[in-house]
Amino acid sequence: MSAQASAPMSSRSTSNAAAAIVAAGPVLLLGALLWHPPLPGRLPDNDAVAEAAAADITRWGLSHLAAAIASAAVAVAFIVIRSYLRERGDGWFSAVGVALVVVGSTLFAVLPGMEFSVLAAHETGIDIASAQDAIQPWFITVLIAGSLVFAAGTTLFAVAVVRYAPMGRTAVVAIAVSLVVFGVSRVVPVGVVQFYVQPAAALLALLPLAVAISAGGSHRTSVVAEP
Repeated sequence: MSAQASAPMSSRSTSNAAAAIVAAGPVLLLGALLWHPPLPGRLPDNDAVAEAAAADITRWGLSHLAAAIASAAVAVAFIVIRSYLRERGDGWFSAVGVALVVVGSTLFAVLPGMEFSVLAAHETGIDIASAQDAIQPWFITVLIAGSLVFAAGTTLFAVAVVRYAPMGRTAVVAIAVSLVVFGVSRVVPVGVVQFYVQPAAALLALLPLAVAISAGGSHRTSVVAEP
């Protein structure tokens, strides 16, 4: 196979891989948050946490591990989106945005680690609600700080998408709104918003970008292949 023939294939494969990475973030987040025992009311609710964890401690532990992995996957997805937007002329919007998203995602991943205190309390016979009460000030501080930083990052990405993404106006506005909702949902201390609105907004924001990234690779391939 000639170098000219292999170059388009390489470009298409790279774009497809990038698209898969972007799509994986919200899909993993959706899976982790749906796996999490339901806590639909106002958070934090230590009594509800104690009841949910005691009902299935294995599910509690594994779902929080999955949430930490999903947070990392979301951060990687935004790094890929930053590269996509930079190629289309974006300067500092997504550059600053990706830094904020990575920091926010890192702090978000700390929260499941804190929730492993529930496992320790369960295994040692300590009252789970009391253990949650003890760690709650730290949990709330990290949650608020990480959520605000993450929301600022997704908002900057929303601006970058509106300004530079090569899509129709309706599509970019829908993606931008979903990005903002994705970020802001982490700040809202209600279980329904955290566990259902957040992953839904992530899917609506990132899956269309994954499609656009894949399509961009196919477009570049067709251009290169023209005689």
